Amino acid sequence: MARLSFLLLMLAAFDRYAVSAEADSGQAYSWNLPKGFPKPYVPADNPMTAAKVELGRHLFYDTRMSVNPKASCATCHRQEFAFTDGRAVSMGATGQLHTRSAMSLVNVAYSGALTWSNPRMTKLEDQLLAPIFGEHPVELGLRNGDDLSQMLRVDPKYQGLFARAFPGGGDAFTVTNVAKALAAFERSIISARSPYDRYHYGGDDNAVPGSAKRGEVLFFNQHLSCFRCHGGFNFSDATVSESSAGREIEFHNTGLYKADVGKFKTPTLRNIAITAPYMHDGSIATLEGVLDHYAAGGRTILSGPNAGNGHENPNKDQLISGFQLSQQERADLIAFLESLTDEEVRHDARFANPW
Repeated sequence: MARLSFLLLMLAAFDRYAVSAEADSGQAYSWNLPKGFPKPYVPADNPMTAAKVELGRHLFYDTRMSVNPKASCATCHRQEFAFTDGRAVSMGATGQLHTRSAMSLVNVAYSGALTWSNPRMTKLEDQLLAPIFGEHPVELGLRNGDDLSQMLRVDPKYQGLFARAFPGGGDAFTVTNVAKALAAFERSIISARSPYDRYHYGGDDNAVPGSAKRGEVLFFNQHLSCFRCHGGFNFSDATVSESSAGREIEFHNTGLYKADVGKFKTPTLRNIAITAPYMHDGSIATLEGVLDHYAAGGRTILSGPNAGNGHENPNKDQLISGFQLSQQERADLIAFLESLTDEEVRHDARFANPW
């Protein structure tokens, strides 16, 4: 009995910050969110259900969703890398390299903008159609929604999954429903179990080392001002929730290049230690390199087509002005960033490949 009680307590602790729901297609979805995490915004035309999330998980990992079939959504969004791909820029099913680094899908339910630079792309159900059907660049490379629907329609596994996710009659095997299920699964990927979370929201004073605590003080001081773009529970000024879904999102030029190459969304810093390389184009390999860039107030490139001093970029955000750090302060800041890694989200079976 004692062992059984212990196991039950462990299971309860594991689920404390988890997203949970019943498998019944009609059951309302329950976000068991920790203190400090608001309820995510969900479009009225795509309410969350466990059955829809489970269908989306199968679609997310299915390589038949690509033209070859050699790739799936999970090819560029791998769970072990906090749903990034570990590459500087992503590569599509046909081998074509993209111009952008794959952003993490962890906590994407809270993202007010869904690409690096398009403020109008705010709905997952719309955004994910681009990697499925887009041609510039080719990602999954599908050309015909009818072919996709037929592939799903004849699969016995999907017959059951679609029936549970979209009950009520009518043809469930539509591209619109594919997008809704994928979006529901992606919204379910909530990260809230890092050492930082256990320290701040769980009351565990020993969850993070002293170095990380000192690094947090540095992160939130006015001199460095990291928190001005990477603030809030999700460490991003592009964060929205159910109560703030329509707010305007800021984009920033951070002085990566002397030439103006646009302004980009502030990504979350959650799990940042495992999502290298960094920046919109994957051009900085390490967290230490990122600190070098911001400490200098802009990056200097000595040769090649992008040679120049990004510090002098006239369109650079005024917050990017540079600062000085001792070696100990650098180590403390890195320790703080490492404390944002949620090891459980990397191994959670609810987000893993079901095939």
